[in-house]
Amino acid sequence: MTLNVVKGVTGMGNSVPVYINIKGETIVSRVLIPEGYRRITYAKNSFQEYLRTYKVKEYGSPIINYDHTKYFAQHWHDAILDIPVPENGLQQCADVLMRIRAEYLWDQHRKDEIGFNFTSGHHCSWKGYAAGYRPKINGNKVTFHKTATSNHSKENFYKYLNLIYTYAGTLSLYQELSKVNIDDLTIGDMLVNPGTPGHIEIIVDEVVDDQGGKLFLLAQGNTPAQNICLLKNFEDADLSPWYQFKQNETIYTPSYYFKEGQFIRFK
Repeated sequence: MTLNVVKGVTGMGNSVPVYINIKGETIVSRVLIPEGYRRITYAKNSFQEYLRTYKVKEYGSPIINYDHTKYFAQHWHDAILDIPVPENGLQQCADVLMRIRAEYLWDQHRKDEIGFNFTSGHHCSWKGYAAGYRPKINGNKVTFHKTATSNHSKENFYKYLNLIYTYAGTLSLYQELSKVNIDDLTIGDMLVNPGTPGHIEIIVDEVVDDQGGKLFLLAQGNTPAQNICLLKNFEDADLSPWYQFKQNETIYTPSYYFKEGQFIRFK
């Protein structure tokens, strides 16, 4: 099979290969592997395999904001993940990652595991929301009361996610989830700068060489709410869109830099 591979240009004007198959319809088929590396195998229904086989839009698709306008920076990405952007403007950087995780659990019939902490630290589960329980919020005090009828529909699931987007975010994810050492990273781990605002990106693929060295792909949502995209690596054009992370080194991505490589992992 002949792959349609695009070429890039470095700042010095030299032509370099970019590991992109423009006909690829998923992350794993869109991004090619650098020589000497191989993809790590994961179980068919794992979160890792779910992410790397995520469907992407046609090559060259623009980043579109929630209000149907084009984002000002259209040169940051090599793929757009096929995830709708709600018109309410709520689905920003952390929100879209919580959506992906929740949809994965839903698709795997693990709905009782869906739940996230508010920034206040109070846990809000889909199971409770579906049963009719709603939060009553008074400052940092949150209590849950049964004020709605039971509704386990997919439509109600997305109403639940809108609630999560409102009261959870980058900081709450950092406070709630396990921290991961940079040497132990895998697909699904998230690069985070906790704060209000902060920023968060997710690893959507990885490869390894014979010495155990790993490379990763990063995807992000952003503010304003917009398409989630697979990021280029401007710091190493020869390797882009693959990233290599090292201990105690600043990580630069097109829209954000992380002074410290802090990573977290969904439960």
